[in-house]
Parts: sequence; C-alpha cells; structure tokens
Amino acid sequence: MPIYEYKCNDCAEDFEKLVSGANPDVSCPKCGSGNITKKFSLFGMSGVEKPVTSSGSGCSSCSSSSCKSCH
Repeated sequence: MPIYEYKCNDCAEDFEKLVSGANPDVSCPKCGSGNITKKFSLFGMSGVEKPVTSSGSGCSSCSSSSCKSCH
C-alpha cells in the first residue's frame, strides 16, 4: 500500500496517509475535513546508491563505450 502526502484546504495541515484502493476515503487528521488536496511528491529510495561516472559514456565498472557488454 502506498503512502501519499496531502494538504488540508481548510486548516493547512500537511499529512501523510497509507491508503489502499483506487479512491480512498481520506480526511484531515487535525480538523476532520474532507476538503484535501493530494500533494505531488517525488519517489525516493533510501540506501540505494547509483554509480557516478565522470564521462557520459560507459559505466563505472567497465571501460567499454557501451554498457551492453557489462549489463
């Protein structure tokens, strides 16, 4: 189940909610209002690092100009 971020349009409370289903019934935990807006949030993954390359070609684990040889 995904966690979505919301903002209450009545009391300006920002909150998160674990939801299930396509049309969840969400209300503000502070004032109880259903007048809320789902906020746009970026997907994040903690603990995962992407390799950084100094050039735009190849990947960090090989010297090939194409990553087809190492992927």
